[in-house]
Parts: sequence; C-alpha cells; structure tokens
Amino acid sequence: MPGYGLPEGSKGLLPWSWAEQRLKKSHNYWITTVKPGSSLQNGSSHNASPHTMVVWGLWQDGRFLFSTGSQSRKARNLEQDPNCVVCTEHAHEAVIVEGTAEIADVLARRKFLPVYERKYKFDMSGMKQDILSMKEPVFAVRPRVVFGLWEKQFIEKSTRWKFE
Repeated sequence: MPGYGLPEGSKGLLPWSWAEQRLKKSHNYWITTVKPGSSLQNGSSHNASPHTMVVWGLWQDGRFLFSTGSQSRKARNLEQDPNCVVCTEHAHEAVIVEGTAEIADVLARRKFLPVYERKYKFDMSGMKQDILSMKEPVFAVRPRVVFGLWEKQFIEKSTRWKFE
C-alpha cells in the first residue's frame, strides 16, 4: 500500500486465521459487481458502473457462498462479468475479498443449505428444490486477493494475501 508508511516485511502481519474468522462470523456482507455493458461504453473500461448490495452468506471451503434470485441485479451482473468484491460488515476489522464468482455445484449447495439455515435462522425449504436443481443460483466467490485491515493496528498489521 504505497504512501501509507506500512512496513516492507512480513513481520507482525495478520495470520490468515484472523481473516477467516471474520469471514465466517460476519452476519451481513457487502458485494460489489459490475453492471453488464457498462464497461463497453465509449469503448473504455473506465466507465464501468458498479453495483453494491448487502447479502447473507457463508465462508465455506475457502470461498464465499451466497444465494440470490436469478433475475437480481447482482446475478445478472455476475453472469456477464464474474469479477466482484466481497466485504465483511465491520469496517474496524475489515476483510475485503477481490475474487471471481462461479456457480456452486450441487455438493457445495447441499453443504451450504443447512449451515445457512442455522446461521440465519431462516427457513430455506421453499427455495431448496430450486437451489438444488440449479434453477436458482448459488454463487461461490473464489478469492484472488484478500485484504485484512484492523483499525486498532492499521500501520503494523494491514495484510494482503494473494491466491493466484
């Protein structure tokens, strides 16, 4: 992070377990996607129009999983451009995941549903068949780069993990 005066080495950086703990226990997550076609305006990608929304989800097997309606803006965006950003809810202990969304397979969905129902105390039975039959999407965001920013120790512990 040039210009922030952060240390050059890796001494004292946050462990990956710090990020995973926050990814698992966050209740709400922010997801930012890019609207289709917006990056093609005027033949330039700098006109891309972002879309940010709050979602519920799970950190499961090294990916962020969430369900959404197939006609939701975020689903339509991800269908065109799978690049997205997912953030945990607490900015004072932020975890920011830059990644690529893919459609979760049936095995991941079977694992996702009961854990999601317990976490959110939310009955998914009305949607379960559409989710398991792949009619409605469950996205799995695979991280490329993750940032961990702890406000209390910003200078000493700001950390970046690369997964590429």
